[in-house]
Amino acid sequence: MNVENHVAVITGGASGLGEATVRKIVESGGKAAIFDLDEKRGRSLKEELGSQVHFVKVDVADEKSVESGIKEVIEIFGGIHILVNCAGIAIAKKTVGKNGAHDLASFSKVIQVNLIGTFNMIRLAAEKMVENEPNEHGERGVIINTASVAAFEGQIGQVAYSASKGGVVGMTLPVARDLAPFGIRVMTIAPGLFNTPLFSTLPEKAREALGKMTPFPQRLGDPNEYGMLVKSIIENPMLNGETIRLDGAIRMQPK
Repeated sequence: MNVENHVAVITGGASGLGEATVRKIVESGGKAAIFDLDEKRGRSLKEELGSQVHFVKVDVADEKSVESGIKEVIEIFGGIHILVNCAGIAIAKKTVGKNGAHDLASFSKVIQVNLIGTFNMIRLAAEKMVENEPNEHGERGVIINTASVAAFEGQIGQVAYSASKGGVVGMTLPVARDLAPFGIRVMTIAPGLFNTPLFSTLPEKAREALGKMTPFPQRLGDPNEYGMLVKSIIENPMLNGETIRLDGAIRMQPK
């Protein structure tokens, strides 16, 4: 599927990997709908990039919020062909720490946003993609999720985050199989250490030290490199049902 003249919904599209994806979609001639809770940043990005972008304040874990957002995108752009799930949250808590057992509420919140929110977006966007006319390859849509290398090598204190991202990896193949009869492909990207707002508050020396953990290139990933992979997945019809590590060969240590 070509990006040009197609409509992409990007969750978490107001910053970080999601913002880089929005920029790549627009640069490639597509239209991008930003689903995010950050109204100020989302609207600013829309103003900067113009009529090819639309912002909707959406909570990915809320059924009604997503349904309303999708309806608005279809009314404005005429359909949905691509979904890129970038929205997510992270916490750092041990199973048992200085203050006792990991609280259940924060664990549940991470699962709710990262895993259930991703599936909520998939199911409701795919329902609309099924109505698309197939292209010459029989494709009606492409769905790209964001996991993390923490799905495979979760560090100390990452139990909730790793569980949520492991769930995203685990559902990639069955969802791809579910949607195959409709010509909708499903892929997941598992990024390593990327220069996103998560690291923006760290001193330069600390960012450099983190970057050197990556075998090659020895630096933090550029969000644009994530956007490049999104574009490649969209354009290659044989990519389906798999998770791609985008990590410079890093394998995370316990801490």
